[in-house]
Amino acid sequence: MTAQLACFDERCRARFPIDALIYNCPRCGALLEVVYPPPEQSAAELKTLWRNRRLSNAPLDQSGVWRYREFIPFLDDYRRVVTLREGNTPLVEAPRAAAYGGLDRLAFKHQGFNPTGSFKDNGMTCGVAQALRLGTRRVACVSTGNTSASMAAYASAAGLAPVIFIPYGNIAHGKLVQALEYGARTLQVEANFDQILALVRQLAERLGIYLLNSINPFRIEGQKTIMTEMLDQRDWRVPDWVVLPGGNLGNTSAFGKALREMQSLGLIDRLPRLAVIQAEGAAPFYELLRARDRSRLHAVEHPQTLATAIRIGDPVSWPKALHEVIVSEGVVEKVTEQEIADAKAVIGRCGIGCEPASAATLAGIKKLTAARVMASDADVVAVLTGNVLKDSDYIHRYHTGSLEAPDGTRIMANFGNAPEVVPNDADYIARIIA
Repeated sequence: MTAQLACFDERCRARFPIDALIYNCPRCGALLEVVYPPPEQSAAELKTLWRNRRLSNAPLDQSGVWRYREFIPFLDDYRRVVTLREGNTPLVEAPRAAAYGGLDRLAFKHQGFNPTGSFKDNGMTCGVAQALRLGTRRVACVSTGNTSASMAAYASAAGLAPVIFIPYGNIAHGKLVQALEYGARTLQVEANFDQILALVRQLAERLGIYLLNSINPFRIEGQKTIMTEMLDQRDWRVPDWVVLPGGNLGNTSAFGKALREMQSLGLIDRLPRLAVIQAEGAAPFYELLRARDRSRLHAVEHPQTLATAIRIGDPVSWPKALHEVIVSEGVVEKVTEQEIADAKAVIGRCGIGCEPASAATLAGIKKLTAARVMASDADVVAVLTGNVLKDSDYIHRYHTGSLEAPDGTRIMANFGNAPEVVPNDADYIARIIA
């Protein structure tokens, strides 16, 4: 068997060629995933091969995605790959954040170190490679920010024409300017993310544009390598928990798939539990996990959160994410705007910056340890999805006490650090510093 596209629904599981230009199963409409034959190498051989590639100067080996290409072997010609040396993101210990979250230890897998500043780069390098394989010239995405920045960069680097659709007035400028700088045609639509995605799916089919949102199964393949790299960095020691923000749920889908596949290949001996954290005003997945009937997700028509990266009310990847949370015996939690803002400030005091959505992880950890769902001595890795400068206005407003939640409620600067205006007087300045 070569690599194929497979229907994710267990009742169907129809198979399709790897180069079929489809995003959903033509038979039943379910999501698709990429499936592979087992690799030729043993688990021990793969670990040695991937570790040795760190010494190589070859572009594919320097990529934190394509270094693990035996784990995502959907291409037959790697000359199609455009890499900006994505991945290679650090695991950073954060003692102050651990204490705040009620843990003895906590490490952050910081995807903000990617070329365009977010985890989207891991998936986009794969999505663009597939676009080149299919011979498409234009690619598109709907984005609250990070996807647009990443797609614009990778598409332009590949010589493709990127077209970006964003909710008008609902994107952080730090993300919007990246899309503009990387040359994307940017259309601001007067609708929310979920409404625009439905619109763009119609346009993509009509105009022959390749869609690069997380419904694209090749994006998920690239994002799988975040877990592969994290475990490689830990010498394949499996943490008790992996905590991540929940928006469109592509990462939840990718991480769970990666962990299951690594276990089946003998790379790891058990699965960590997944903890998915949503913002209170955009938490349909949280509500789904508490419903008696999990066969249908009830969308939030008007999702509200300042953490724009997870302001999504109708996450397209929920069936996959539901499967991964159940299989890993995971949990889903929701957190308030105040909890996100304070957690973000605490992460900052560790010398680690992140975008607001990333901080939902620490806010969720604090709630989970308080509820004794997560033990204080648990081995926990939390994923920070984006760079601190993705939404600099949020940071300034928090520390100066002017940040407001979407409902107009003032967010308290409990860990505020406002700048001070002082006179040009050395004695005065010496006194206040002392």
